[in-house]
Amino acid sequence: MRTHTTTTAVTGIAAVRNLGILAHVDAGKTTVTERILYLTGATHKRGEVHDGTTVTDFDPQERDRGITIFAAAVSCTWAGHRINLIDTPGHVDFADEVERSLRVLDGAVAVFDAVAGVEPQSESVWRQADHHGVPRIAFVNKLDRAGADLDAAVASIRERLHPRPLAVHLPIGAEDAFTGVVDLVHRRALTWSDDGTLTEGPVPDHLAAETAARRRTLEETVAELDPRALEEFCTHATLTPATLTAALRELTRTGEAVVVLAGAAYRNRGIEPLLDAAVAYLPSPLETPTSAGEQTRHRADPQLPLTALAFKVTAAPTGRLTYLRLYTGTLRKGDTVLDAATGRTERIARILRVQADRHTETDHALAGDIVAVIGPRTARAGTTLCDPDHPIRLEAPVSAEPVVTVAVEARRTADTGKLAAALAKLTEEDPSLRLATDPETGQRTLSGLGELHLEVAVERVRRDAGVEAVVGAPQVALREALVEGVTGFTYRHAKQDGGAGQFAHIVFDLAPLADAPAGEGFVFASTVTGGRVPREYVQAVEAGCRDALAEGPLGGHPVTGLAVTLTDGLTHPKDSSELAFRTAARLGLREALRAARLHLLEPLAEVTVTVPEDALGAVLGDLAARRGQIQGTGGGDGGGGGARVSALVPLAELFGYAGRLRSRTQGRGTFTTRPAGYAPAPAPGR
Repeated sequence: MRTHTTTTAVTGIAAVRNLGILAHVDAGKTTVTERILYLTGATHKRGEVHDGTTVTDFDPQERDRGITIFAAAVSCTWAGHRINLIDTPGHVDFADEVERSLRVLDGAVAVFDAVAGVEPQSESVWRQADHHGVPRIAFVNKLDRAGADLDAAVASIRERLHPRPLAVHLPIGAEDAFTGVVDLVHRRALTWSDDGTLTEGPVPDHLAAETAARRRTLEETVAELDPRALEEFCTHATLTPATLTAALRELTRTGEAVVVLAGAAYRNRGIEPLLDAAVAYLPSPLETPTSAGEQTRHRADPQLPLTALAFKVTAAPTGRLTYLRLYTGTLRKGDTVLDAATGRTERIARILRVQADRHTETDHALAGDIVAVIGPRTARAGTTLCDPDHPIRLEAPVSAEPVVTVAVEARRTADTGKLAAALAKLTEEDPSLRLATDPETGQRTLSGLGELHLEVAVERVRRDAGVEAVVGAPQVALREALVEGVTGFTYRHAKQDGGAGQFAHIVFDLAPLADAPAGEGFVFASTVTGGRVPREYVQAVEAGCRDALAEGPLGGHPVTGLAVTLTDGLTHPKDSSELAFRTAARLGLREALRAARLHLLEPLAEVTVTVPEDALGAVLGDLAARRGQIQGTGGGDGGGGGARVSALVPLAELFGYAGRLRSRTQGRGTFTTRPAGYAPAPAPGR
């Protein structure tokens, strides 16, 4: 019997792991998090998603819908290490929560379904982690399900995510008979009883030959990638567990390979080796440099000046909570810190250790910690809080651009003010939500990353603020793209109303931007010679052109996919100025766009639908009726003979699709979406 103590004192920053749990929706990441908390003694009862009793999915909407919506931070200890975990959403509509979390993490555990392998959102969050350079290990979950196949899941990781997956486990038993794994690194069997008790023993005889073969393959692959392992392998024709562990840690840190483990979290199998792997292979804050533009502080040193990044802001009964990742320095209760974005100083009134929706107060936090603070009033996600005497600004996470817009009004006129305040608070907490007021109609609009994203936001207003909101038909974010430009367009701006006037004369060419992805691109150039338009005025012309692109002539949508070349111009010795040339460019480009030919672009979504075979024809017909372009069909998840359909569908056609799919498949169909760029929209009336 092998046991761990969960009360060992955490010794220094090297014994801290800041990790995220990443996965496609329903891959089991929240269950993995719950089992980690239970096993480490952080909780005393196993939370279940289907019962609505999980620690991290504490919001009423998360429990009602059975999915993770908001990233939740929790902490636990394992083998003398403090592990700060962030359970992230798996639905594409909440990808911005994942983005903000990844910005402050040192490592991640990517959870995959052993039946489905790599799914669409698995791929999306993997690419997000690639962007932030976050080292990962993989946990193939649900090996107790019918159709589970570790080798197939590893192959899908290799084919779709393109790392070098290194499986360090061999399953013992299959599907419902799955009882444990062979640890290839230490050549031992780890099995679990029905009550979750772990037993360590020798490798079963019937798996000895396969264990030897897989261990040999693992050694050869690692030796090929790691020079020190290669030296030992060439000398001794094998690798010791210590050498193999060190090499796997280095390959994980550099991203050259990903360690793959196996288990079944719901049945409490595989969590102990997953925790061991997180400690052994993923980096501590000491190994994670902090990029700050041109400045980099390389060590998480408590003695250095304070540097912390706010990655989440929420309202709680205890007050406005600002979640921080400390990169350097020490933060104490009562300290004054500088908000690098606004230049204002803020006082830290309280420091809290976070366990999802529960908090424990502490008097200080060190470099490497993830904590929540009460006191800052203006800090938002992406704000740097630092020592006032040593200002620094860290790179902030970039929020995704919203693609769906709805009109929101209070059901009762008397609640209009309360609705405005509630929506403003929502956008402060979630930067991917955008609140705007139409200048012509005065209608208030809310924009987000998807239909579910906006549903959740409106429901929060109802529950938290007690305001009943009326939601109008959703609108998607269209673009206007140039199809045919104009050459030698001339515009003169002359204004005289007493005193110094305004004069600017410009000549420019307007052309479609070649090879630009649909929905993207603006290029400005100048071929003016002889100083006919001074350089500072050329820059003003570019700024004016960008101003004009905010609203196109077809419907007031942003304009994209065009190149503007300034070819000539005239100035006046007294009346020309940067303002005059910027105004001329703005008005002139608007006039030129009206003379040119443009078309509308609409956002597309890549849709993956999993349906029973007997409903495939109806689903394909429905996708075609929604102007969907079928990209491919194939086998489903292997668990029930289903089919999987991939299609590109205009986002405007997907509103209400969930209900239609349920009705056509008797509730057995599921689908996921992710943004897929823009494409020309059909002409009105077609």
